[in-house]
Amino acid sequence: MAKIFCIANQKGGVGKTTTTVNLSAGLAQVGQRVLMIDLDPQGNATMGSGVDKRKLELSVYDVLLESSSIAEARVRSEKCGYDVLGANRELAGAEIELVGLERREKRLKQALAAVEKDYDFVLIDCPPSLSMLTLNGLCAAHGVVVPMQCEYFALEGVTDLVNTIKQVHANLNKDLQIIGLLRVMFDPRITLQQQVSEQLKGHFGDKVFNTLIPRNVRLAEAPSYGLPGVIFDPSSKGAQAFVAFAQEMVERIKTM
Repeated sequence: MAKIFCIANQKGGVGKTTTTVNLSAGLAQVGQRVLMIDLDPQGNATMGSGVDKRKLELSVYDVLLESSSIAEARVRSEKCGYDVLGANRELAGAEIELVGLERREKRLKQALAAVEKDYDFVLIDCPPSLSMLTLNGLCAAHGVVVPMQCEYFALEGVTDLVNTIKQVHANLNKDLQIIGLLRVMFDPRITLQQQVSEQLKGHFGDKVFNTLIPRNVRLAEAPSYGLPGVIFDPSSKGAQAFVAFAQEMVERIKTM
């Protein structure tokens, strides 16, 4: 059975999409079967996985409105080694269309039930706001991976997210938990980042992943080539860190 994880943080610009596509590629490289779901109308995770969002015949939008199954809508990213349930601008309209529908927050969960056996991991890239789309992701997931920068304001963002997860856990999804916090764009030369990193470890303990993702130019360049950094430049420090993170994730699942 697949482990379904949301990559979420209510603060924008913290590297959610970078984390989603690189973790997907890293997990594929260590022999896992992966489905990456893009729940952001911008479609950046779709494009960053080598799939052209403008040419999608079916997308996550069709799945949420139940006019298509995941098996029909997913596409294979041969370059990256994982399946993609893509998103495009249509998804922005789903917010409004879902409001009046039954089981509106459980639609992704029901759709995933049909393909769970096909995968070891399902990773969901969530938009930065707490929207109906994010709620669908949180209701479908077993847990949340939180990418965050080691900066002061990031701590506030995590507090908000933890409260949101508690509410969803209490009311909609009893399985939901925080899997771990991933420190991204880390620069060990900056004293503040080291201090915040230590604060995180002090507060969240073993919920903080051991792997640190460094600030890395090659990771930042990769999306313009429509690839995760792990595929674009496997020898870069950022790519190697994400493969190490994928291995740590596989190990952590065994203890869950």
